Amino acid sequence: MLYQLAHLPCFSSWQPQRHRCATKTAITQKNSTTALFWRQIMHAALRTATFTDSVIRRMTRVCLQYDAINLSQGFPDFDPPKELTERLAQVATTGPHQYAITWGAQNLREAIAAKIEHFSGQKVDPNSELVVTCGSTEAMMAAVLATVNAGEKVAIFSPFYENYGADTILCDATPIYVPLRPPVFDFDPEALEQAFKDGAKALILCNPSNPCGKVFTREELQTIAAIVQKYDAFVITDEVYEHILYKPYEHTYMATLPGMKERTLVCNSFSKTYSITGWRLGYVQGPAHIIEAVRKVHDFLTVGAAAPLQEALIAGLQLPDSYYEELQETYTRKRELFCNGLTALGLDYYKPQGAYYVLVDIGKFGYESDLKFCEDLAAKVGVGAVPGSSFFREDVNNYIRFHFAKKEETLKAALERLQKINILQR
Repeated sequence: MLYQLAHLPCFSSWQPQRHRCATKTAITQKNSTTALFWRQIMHAALRTATFTDSVIRRMTRVCLQYDAINLSQGFPDFDPPKELTERLAQVATTGPHQYAITWGAQNLREAIAAKIEHFSGQKVDPNSELVVTCGSTEAMMAAVLATVNAGEKVAIFSPFYENYGADTILCDATPIYVPLRPPVFDFDPEALEQAFKDGAKALILCNPSNPCGKVFTREELQTIAAIVQKYDAFVITDEVYEHILYKPYEHTYMATLPGMKERTLVCNSFSKTYSITGWRLGYVQGPAHIIEAVRKVHDFLTVGAAAPLQEALIAGLQLPDSYYEELQETYTRKRELFCNGLTALGLDYYKPQGAYYVLVDIGKFGYESDLKFCEDLAAKVGVGAVPGSSFFREDVNNYIRFHFAKKEETLKAALERLQKINILQR
């Protein structure tokens, strides 16, 4: 029985770092611990045995336990634009308070389509090419469920946002990981093409990238597009950081490349752009025949996103270009403040081109486990981070991820605490 289960696709294909989930070796060991594991797991679906809860959100709980400054989970400690909060206060009185149309209120979908056209030049039909979702997390799950059949494969660049692997497995598909190569995090086109030769139906592409901060160039995206078209596949993009970029880097929308509008599903969110991570609002954009399938999945996953928040969000979508320019300037200042502080501490890191994360190399501290390092960092230094192995398919254990979406005084306080990071030296 154990031998057979160990050879199921979900067990043989997904083997992240040892602190995240049981590996095939651990599952097949015939000892008392394994026996207890199976007595417990046989009461739950097997697909859930191959990953744990989110390590990112687990580290937030660790931060709360030790009163550490939370630079692990990427959410701000500053308020959204006043236009949003003021409109939300009005909506609390005037409504709507009942269900909106399942795939999103009409006025919100029209506002999203207008914003997409303004920034990317794409004309999007709000009635057939958009679905409003409960954040980009649901958007990604709905997109994968709508395009990938059980038993098919999905290509994912590594390092990757941890949800992608779990989403793929929950859809009864198999992830194939394609490495991004430090320090510039480029990829080998032959390795990517091999993933499609091996049967990948789609590629999940985060651009700008979480966790490494890479912004894919137009040339790289054209290479990806050519491979995807050659193998009659899809790209599912995660573009939640589209407005958080650092000069001279620019965001290229995959769907705008020749031949890619019909092959791209865009998953996006308003959480990062407007600092409203708790509102849980996002969308899927794509060709009408695929969006029809996404609508059905979305309907039975969540019925719909919160109607009052949909109404309030429109005020954010109507902000002028100056808002987005100021957003980039604000995050540029935060990046420089935090990265300069890391440099002063003698830490090695990758400076992000986009998004608001920094991968720091902790190899010199002598830890075998990056999870243990992060636990000690929170408990003894008072700053939270995420173990880098949560993001890598490869056997990587020498990175941690910080984020800098915080007030400048919070970042300065974190850097002050990090002055004693050398107490972790082994």
